[in-house]
Amino acid sequence: MARPRTRTAAAPPAPLDPAGADAQTRRRLSGPAFRTFLNIAEEWGLDEAQRLRVLGMPGRSTYYAWREKAARGAGFSLGLDALLRLSAVFGVYKALAILFPDRATAKKWLYAENAGPLFGGQRPLDLLANGTQEGILLLRRFLDGWRGGTGSPSAGGAFELSSLDEDDIVIV
Repeated sequence: MARPRTRTAAAPPAPLDPAGADAQTRRRLSGPAFRTFLNIAEEWGLDEAQRLRVLGMPGRSTYYAWREKAARGAGFSLGLDALLRLSAVFGVYKALAILFPDRATAKKWLYAENAGPLFGGQRPLDLLANGTQEGILLLRRFLDGWRGGTGSPSAGGAFELSSLDEDDIVIV
């Protein structure tokens, strides 16, 4: 009688341990991450001061050195804090793209005053560029919750959502 064959499941990839993010990994990620950030910042119309605050307030000369190296494709390493901030910005960008397929509307939402409790009348952009990693992460969590159906989209003004009625629902 043949024994049943068993398969061993492949081990899942090890998560990136922030405390152990080695220099080689940071160097590999830094250029592409920074170039992506510059493109997003340009699309959102972030000025230099806002970009510096999102990045954690590096010196202007450091910012321009990163920018120059990223443009040339030269190797450089961002600190772990900057990489985590950029990752959170990418999450904000993705969530906005899902919630607002039209990029202009996503940018309008980012710049509109928001009456929701997280924002207290400020613009989401103000939370994003307040200089803290926590501000970026709070905005990302808010958008992820909204995108997943557990958050509050309350923004007031042009972005106030109304309830659906039976004319809004079409079954095909």
